[in-house]
Amino acid sequence: MPSDKILKQKQEQVESLTNDLKNALAGVIVDYKGINVGNDTKLRKELREAGVSYRVVKNSLLRRASENVGYDGLKDVLVETTALAISDTDYTAAAKILCKYADASKGKFTIKAGFVEGVVLDAKGVKNLSELPSREELVAMTLRGLNAPISGLANVLNANIRGLAVALNQIAEQKEQSA
Repeated sequence: MPSDKILKQKQEQVESLTNDLKNALAGVIVDYKGINVGNDTKLRKELREAGVSYRVVKNSLLRRASENVGYDGLKDVLVETTALAISDTDYTAAAKILCKYADASKGKFTIKAGFVEGVVLDAKGVKNLSELPSREELVAMTLRGLNAPISGLANVLNANIRGLAVALNQIAEQKEQSA
């Protein structure tokens, strides 16, 4: 039987994980056993720069936290080594970075599962999420779509004005020649 002090620490950790899961837009759970220290440092740096929180977690603690939030679909993947990446600002950042790294590691570092706003995803779902455009790319696409009709209108108006200027110039030249 664990001491009261250890039990209290574990309860605090579960509570902290529960809050992190509740406040996250998206998260990815990975099996990190095939990663060396150098690659882990690079991966953590890239995740940190993208605003993604990444940490190694105990399966039992994450299992309790996921039950508290209602992510019951994660129970089956919480075996062996587990790390959790959570993003509070971007739906795709963690998935993009971790899937890219998992592909490069050739099966040593694997994606277990993930979640997006309360929906649990399997490894294939996380892979699909990683292939979506980022928020910035979507905003740029939208702005391009909004800008196209305006640019087209400007070109049409310029063409009409240009045509009018050419016609007036030709009339002026004809009057000069006849005079």
